[in-house]
Formats: sequence, C-alpha cells, structure tokens
Amino acid sequence: MAVLAGCGLIYEYLLSHYAGRVLGVMESAIYSMIGLMIVAMGLGAFAARKVRCAFNGFVWLELIIAFLGCSSILIIGGLIAISQTFPQLLADMFYLPPDITPRGGYLKQISFLTLNSPYFFGFLLGFFIGMEIPLIAQIREHIHKKHLKNNLGTIYGADYIGAGIGAGIWVIFLLSIDISKASALTAALNLAAGLAFMLFYWQRLKWKKVLLALHLLLLALIFFIYQNGNQWLNNMSNLLYMDNVVFTDKTHYQQLTFTERKIGAEHDPIINFYINGRLQFSSADEHVYHSYLVTPALAASARQDNVLIIGGGDGLALRDVLAWSPEKVTLIDLDKELIELFQKPFEKLPQTLAYQIDKLTQKSFSDPRVTPIYQDAFLAIDEMLSSKQTFDTIIVDLPDPSHPDLNKLYSVNFYARLKQLLAGDGVIAIQSASPYHAKEAFIAIGKTVAAAEFAHVQQYHANVPSFGEWGWTIASKYGASPLSRLKKLDEFLVEPQWLTLPMLYGAFEFPHQFFKLKESIPVNYLGSHVIYQLHQKAWRDQQGLNESHLQE
Repeated sequence: MAVLAGCGLIYEYLLSHYAGRVLGVMESAIYSMIGLMIVAMGLGAFAARKVRCAFNGFVWLELIIAFLGCSSILIIGGLIAISQTFPQLLADMFYLPPDITPRGGYLKQISFLTLNSPYFFGFLLGFFIGMEIPLIAQIREHIHKKHLKNNLGTIYGADYIGAGIGAGIWVIFLLSIDISKASALTAALNLAAGLAFMLFYWQRLKWKKVLLALHLLLLALIFFIYQNGNQWLNNMSNLLYMDNVVFTDKTHYQQLTFTERKIGAEHDPIINFYINGRLQFSSADEHVYHSYLVTPALAASARQDNVLIIGGGDGLALRDVLAWSPEKVTLIDLDKELIELFQKPFEKLPQTLAYQIDKLTQKSFSDPRVTPIYQDAFLAIDEMLSSKQTFDTIIVDLPDPSHPDLNKLYSVNFYARLKQLLAGDGVIAIQSASPYHAKEAFIAIGKTVAAAEFAHVQQYHANVPSFGEWGWTIASKYGASPLSRLKKLDEFLVEPQWLTLPMLYGAFEFPHQFFKLKESIPVNYLGSHVIYQLHQKAWRDQQGLNESHLQE
C-alpha cells in the first residue's frame, strides 16, 4: 500500500507538471490536475464496490495503472503533435497559401481537446488509483477475517507514509530526470506490486497464464519506454516547431530547445531559443530587442561602472552591457544549467550550434568583470541589501509573468527593493511584455513600478520581428525623467547595432488613448497575482483558448 500510494502521488506530479508545460499555465495546471485526480480517486473508490473478486480485480488494476502510467505522456505528446501539424499537412496537400492554413472550426476544437488531454488521462489514472484502497481492504478482511474497521489504521497509515516518501522521491530524484524515464520507473513499481501479489495468491486467481503474459509484455514495454521514450517524446514535440530542432535539454526548472533555419550557404543559419515551448530569442533580430532593453538605461544613467542584470541567462543583454566598459557586472539567474549552456557552449552543445551561440554571446560569461549568482532573484537581492550594495544601472530581463513564481518578480515589493539597490542618479529598465498582445499586463507593470515610488516611470515600445510589438519600462530613482535625460544626448556613448536617438525618442510615443483604461488596471502587490492573471488572460485570448473564442 505504501509503494502504491507513492506511485499514485508521483503520477499526479508527472501529469500536472507535463500539463503545465503543454498549456503554459504551470501553477493552475498543477492545482487543477491534483484536484481532478482526487475527485476521480473518490469516484474510483465508489466503483470498486462493483468488483466481484478483489484478488483478480487488484491484479488487473495494477496492470491498467502501470500501462497508463508509463504511456500516458507519450500518448498525450502524440495527440498534440498530430493535432498541431495536421492543418499544415492539409494545406500542403491542397497547395493552400500560408495565410489561409485551415485552423478553425473542428480543427480548432480538436486542438483544444488534445491540449487538454492531460486532464483526461489524469482523471483515468485517478479513477483507477482510487480503487486500490477498497480492494486491498476487502482482501485483508477476507484473509485475516477481520472487520474493515480493524484495517483502517494499517491501510491509511501505510498510504499516507508512502505518499510522503513518493513526494520526496519526486523532488530529490525524478524531477531531475527525463519525464518518460520517471513515468517508466514509477510504472515498474506498480507492475512489480501486481506481479508479487499475483504470485503470492496464485491459487485464488483466474486466467493466470494470461495475466502472467500481460505482465511480461508490459514489462517489455516499460523497458522500451525507459530506453527510448524521451527520444520519442522529443520527436513528437519537435513537430510543434517550424524549424529543425538541433538540441533539446531539460534542466531542473525548465525545458530548453534550440532550432535552426538554414537560409543559404553564404549566411549563418537562424537560431531560435525556446524555454518550455516559448520563444526567448531569435538570432535574426535579438539585437533589436537587446538594444531597446540595454541602451536607454545605460545612456540615461549618470554612470555605468557597476551594473546589475536580473535574468538574462542567455548572456545577450550581458554582451551589450559589457560594450559600455563597466568595471563590474553582476548577473542573477536561478537556472545554473541554463547559464552553463551559454557559458560553455562547446562543452554542452553540438559543435555547429556551439559556434553560433559563441558568436552571439561574444563569450560574455567568460569576462572577468562578470559575477553570476545562481539564485532566486527575490532572495538574492535581500542579501545584496544586507551588504549595502548599490548599482549604477539595473536591467531586469526576466521571462514574461507566465507563472505565479515569476509574478512576485513583477510586484511592488520587488521593485521597491530594487529601488533601494539603485544609485540615486541611476536608472532601471524592465522587460514588460507586449503592449499590443498583452496591453493590460504591460500597463500594470508600469503602474506597479510607479507604486514602488520611483521619481519618474515611463514606458516605450518597438517592433521586434520575432515577437511583434514589444514594450519596456524605464524609471529613475531621483532627478530628471529618463526621457528628458536621453533628449540631452547628442549621441550614444556606445553606438548600438540597431538603435538611433530619433528611433528611441519615437519609441516613447503611443497610439491615441492607449492609456485610457490605466486607472482601472490594478497594481500588482505581492500575493495578488494581478500581472500573472492579466498576462494569462491575454495569452489565452491570443491562442483562442477562452470559451468565448471557442463558441465563436
């Protein structure tokens, strides 16, 4: 019972974790999956009363759970890959132009169903897991001739302790390995429990040879999934990318993917980098994004000697900062494995890709002036405040607030503490999502920075081809506003690859009545999840995943 309880909890974590990656809403997916599986377990417990023979039922049950446990994620990945690539196959078959690829109607509904298929398999697994305790209770009562009330302490005690051990195994071991390997190992424990039970109570079972053959077949399947499942899953996931996937890896925190698009022998291929399926940069235009992120803040600051970068684990913002000849740069990023890919590309990546990454980063992490800190920025800045550090410029290059853990790094509390780290005549620049696709989230970031009591807070935007319209927030601690400081410049101290002063001035202009709804948009305080919710709403609207869009 303890082993099975641990397996059941691990299945909850596996499916919820994978659902979060697929749906792009990690926190809500985890809570929804666990809640759904608990409800399904209750229904399964009721259904167990219909099983006539608890001995045979238990063996069949463990076979079903082991099969679903080892194969569900592969089936989900295959369904999603097919549904996402089928419209393009139809377009190619009928020679349709790219702008009218069929994606609406039934195809859109099928895509919606496949994206949410983790919940279906979570319900199935939860239903069958819920049948285990009632069947074991019946078996114990039959063998020991004791009433169920004498079994409760033993059964539930083992269940709770096993679940706790399962949670520990997930955090310490399984979270750091491939998800297909984790599911195969967990399913192997279910299969072993069923096989041991079957051999111990051989005389009480029907269809013995069939059951034994099914156990052996499933054992072979689990072995093959353990050996090849990750490759299969990657191949199915790779179908979701437009370009050729050249490298993929899973760190303790996220899934990393590099794709390559060849554009002729005389040009370097275009490299795109994704985290959990979301584009982080394209080598074709990352210089546009980083010019707008880095140059205004450094140009508006009184000095550029000591710079703090929060996020930016790809080293590209760091590359642009180093061009301003600072004395010291501190970079905070939680994911050490991510930084190491860009710090030591020839050790971590395929040779051709490593050459491209090395060319992009210009060996920025190898510069002796750079100090990387591998820690949650929310905690790291507390240590900096305790040691009374200050920085001339702060650049916040974090991913979009697509996860509640990131939401705290877009809060008043966080920005107020960054203000304490900033020199009096310094400037902070913050990546602020898209003012077009996530307008309310963009405005909320600006309002939240203002609530941290910076002297002047301004926002600006520009078109980055890979992302579309993109926005940033810039603020000064004291003194003149960032834009007024920039307008006093005759030229940039360090000329960026893309940006000019007139382009930058124009970036501070927004369409008529763009900020009309500003007063109704709330500030994001720690724990309120305002920016996270606004960003998720915008993302779901853009993807057509809200109910109103599906009904249309």
